[in-house]
Amino acid sequence: MPGAEWEEHRPAVFGVAYRLLGSVADAEDVVQDVWLRTTRARLEDVADRRAWLVTVAARRAYDILKSARVRRETYVGPWLPEPLLTGPDAAEPVLVDESVGAAMMLVMEELTPPERVAFVLRDVFGLEAARIAEVLDRSPAAARQLASRARRRIAAVREDGTAPAAPAAAVPRAERERVLRAFRAAYEAGDLEGLVRLLDPDAVYVTDGGGEVFAARKPIVGGRRVAEVLLRVGRRAGADRVELVEVGGEPALLFRREAHGGGAHGGGAHDSGAHTVVHAVDTALIRDGRIVAYRRQLTPSKLAHI
Repeated sequence: MPGAEWEEHRPAVFGVAYRLLGSVADAEDVVQDVWLRTTRARLEDVADRRAWLVTVAARRAYDILKSARVRRETYVGPWLPEPLLTGPDAAEPVLVDESVGAAMMLVMEELTPPERVAFVLRDVFGLEAARIAEVLDRSPAAARQLASRARRRIAAVREDGTAPAAPAAAVPRAERERVLRAFRAAYEAGDLEGLVRLLDPDAVYVTDGGGEVFAARKPIVGGRRVAEVLLRVGRRAGADRVELVEVGGEPALLFRREAHGGGAHGGGAHDSGAHTVVHAVDTALIRDGRIVAYRRQLTPSKLAHI
C-alpha cells in the first residue's frame, strides 16, 4: 500500500482501535500491527481498502479487548479511559465524534466485547454486517443483533442521565468551555464557594490512579464535598498550571506541576533543573450550567503519551 494511501486511512485505523480499547498505547500498537500486515498483504483486489484496514484493526483490537476485560476485573479503583488529545493539541489526525468522549467511552465499557465491536463498527464506521461477522466469528444476523442490543443498552444509560444525551441535544461547546474556564479560575483562586456554585449539589467525582498513584477507590458524591477535596489535594501537592485543552473532542482541563530531576513525562523544560509534568487530565459532564460528573485521570502510565 502506498505511503500516502496509508496516511489517509491511518486515522480510521487508530480510531477504531482507540474506541474499542480506551487506550492510546494499545491503539498505537494496533496501528503498527496493521501497518506490518499491509506490507505483507496483496491488496490489488481489495476494492474498499478503508473497510479492509478497519476490519483488520478491529480483529486485532478485539483480541486485546477480551484479555483486557479480564485485567479490568482486578483493576485498582475506578477505570477511566486514557485521555486522547484532539484538536490543535493532537499529535496526529484523529477522527473525532461523540464516541471518543470520556462519557461515551465509559458507557461502552459496560458493553460486552462483542457488543462493543458491533456497535463501533456499525454505528461509528458504517461497516456492513458481513464484515462485522468476520471480526466476531458470528453470522451476519448475529452481528446485527449485537449492534442493536448495544444501541439499546447505550440508550438506556442515556435515559438514566449518566451519559450525554443525543448529539442534537448536547450542551453547546461554548457553554462547556465557559463552565470549565470559570471552574479553572475558581480553583486557581482557591475559591471554595465559586467551585460549589459550578458543581451540581449531587455532583460525582471519580479518580483513576490505576494502583500507580494515590487516588480515591470510590466516587466522591456531593458538590461541596467534591470542591473541598479538590482544593485540599491541590494545596497539599503544590501549585498547578492549569490549561484548557481538547480531549476526545470535548473541552477538558490539563494540570501540570513543577518537578525536578529526570524521568518525568510530559511538559517542557523551563530550565536545566526544573520542568513541568502532566499529573492529571480532567473531563466533566455538564448539564444546565453545572458540572454533574467530574473525572480525573491520574495514572502516570495513561498520561505518558501527553
